[in-house]
Amino acid sequence: MAQSSRTKNIIVALRRNNRGREVLLRGLVEWQLQKVSAAMQESFPAMTKLKLCSHVETLSAILIPDSFLGGSAPRLQSFELSGIPFPGLPKLLLSATHLVNLKLSNIPHSGYISPKAVVVLLSALDKLETLFLEFQSPQSRPDWETRRPPPSKRSVIPALDEFRFKGVIEYLEDLVTFIDTPQLNILYITFFNQIDFYTPRLAQFIDRAPTLPENDAYVQFHDTTASVGLPSQVRTFWIDISCKEPDWQLSSVAQVCNSSLPPLSTAEHLYIQHQYLQLVWKNDAIENTLWFEFLLPFTAVKNLYLSREFAPGIVAALEELGGGITEVLPSLQNIFVKELEPSGPFQENIRKFVAARQLSNHPIAISVWGS
Repeated sequence: MAQSSRTKNIIVALRRNNRGREVLLRGLVEWQLQKVSAAMQESFPAMTKLKLCSHVETLSAILIPDSFLGGSAPRLQSFELSGIPFPGLPKLLLSATHLVNLKLSNIPHSGYISPKAVVVLLSALDKLETLFLEFQSPQSRPDWETRRPPPSKRSVIPALDEFRFKGVIEYLEDLVTFIDTPQLNILYITFFNQIDFYTPRLAQFIDRAPTLPENDAYVQFHDTTASVGLPSQVRTFWIDISCKEPDWQLSSVAQVCNSSLPPLSTAEHLYIQHQYLQLVWKNDAIENTLWFEFLLPFTAVKNLYLSREFAPGIVAALEELGGGITEVLPSLQNIFVKELEPSGPFQENIRKFVAARQLSNHPIAISVWGS
């Protein structure tokens, strides 16, 4: 069946607005979205689930008006919008008091929703369990010249279990200042590449969240992102940074670890891995300094697990401490290295580090990871 015929059938079905309970439409192009939007100006009183997704990179106009669904969705429980600008969305969703899942992804700048509007919306959705708020580009950022001071009382989002965010730091810092999420178990954050990753308000927000029961921290480097996370069987916090250059990745992760994740100070196991297609690390003085800064918050780590490629740079950074050999990783007891070779420059350097720790009465053992 041709696209035009399928679209006609969809429009016919949408006109039966009193009967429609679920509308799930993916891959919409502009002309299809125009027709769908025009057919959904009346109220859908029985609708519980709505999903509209477009993969078109740039839509030429704001296609969903404030009159969409008659401006009200009283029984809506799940709403997903991807790649489609809808500035009037907060007003519509304020009527959706039974909403459980809200997923707004690939939000174009023409569909920008301010942090203040999101806080007002969340305050009204006391049944909300899942929230995705993912912007298309770093262009969507709040005006920090009018940034509000921290409130004396925050809005509690009582049922929120999962929160996923993609955008700029300034936006998230504004948002989390005004909310508490006492039941939050899953937090995934993706930041666009920035120079400054100082996030004190995010750190306070995470500190107010439920305590993580596990004590493992993971740092992973990929071709286009760097990540730091605290995954567990019960709760997972994870921050991704969109960045390609290894030096920038390490600098960004170091800033995030020192400003965003208070639970890192209690982690006892630290895993540092990579999934590069082509690994490029210089192991120079700049990287040594960055490794030093990155490791500072891990004061409780007893076991350090390293990909082979990262081991020389980290050991070189630790060796440069000299008399302050326990200033970084003071609780360290074991280093595990993947594919550890029995001899070579790394073994020479690690022996010096082990001897220095022994003299400082903080002995460590070196083992093969995965043996």
